[in-house]
Amino acid sequence: MAGRESGVRTEPEAVVGESRLRGDGRVVLRSETLLVLALSLGASGVSALISFIGSLTKPGGLKDQAATLNGSYAPGRPWLDLAWQLFGIASALVPVLLVAHLLTREGAPGLRVLGFDRTRPWPDLGRGALVAAGIGSAGLAFYLGARATGFNLTVVPEALPDVWWKFPVLILSAVQNSVVEEVIVLAYLLRRLDQLGWSPTAALLASSVLRGSYHLYQGIGGFIGNMVMGVVFVLAYRRWGRVGPLVVAHALLDIVAFGGYALLAGKVGWLPTP
Repeated sequence: MAGRESGVRTEPEAVVGESRLRGDGRVVLRSETLLVLALSLGASGVSALISFIGSLTKPGGLKDQAATLNGSYAPGRPWLDLAWQLFGIASALVPVLLVAHLLTREGAPGLRVLGFDRTRPWPDLGRGALVAAGIGSAGLAFYLGARATGFNLTVVPEALPDVWWKFPVLILSAVQNSVVEEVIVLAYLLRRLDQLGWSPTAALLASSVLRGSYHLYQGIGGFIGNMVMGVVFVLAYRRWGRVGPLVVAHALLDIVAFGGYALLAGKVGWLPTP
């Protein structure tokens, strides 16, 4: 760039300029990635760690404590509660819009470059359903075992009042969770780590450990189980090149967990309740 401005073109200066640009680009990408995580699931990881420390230092075992995923924001005031629920779901999606904006500025076609679009709906749905079926049964068994051995809190997927909007909100919450987690922690993070020169193994570990970290509030079982899920999701994403099937899989897992708990809690003996 300097050579063109002065009318002098020398190869050494061009090489130095390109190297400096690459270095600056790496700094920008690194800062961007850290800021996106700080505004979303990276911050959730720190919050989960603090919550877990609080649970560990509280009298009584972990399984005697509860971790509620979808609770009421305004008990006894259903319309106000609904407003808070919808606000929470919508505001949680803002980091995904930020990622779309940053990818567009990069010159990529937004979230389409991550495979989050409607170009292949049926393959995405089919693959997502298969992944959900495989992980769902194993995940439930792992959770029950971890809780029984005292490594996990009692997870309460929902504690909403019995109002007309209960199940619609649970479904929206499940979809929001899946979109935020898979777009940011899976597809976006892997893209940025690849651009920063991380090895596939290091990127896999980073994504999987981060996924486990923001579930640590559930206990050691929540951390390990979600980290293993993260490994499976990274491998599937690398193979398919699309995050769409993993968004579907995660949404189905959460919908079944939230809705199943709402329908079965207190009615079957094998499902732990507080």
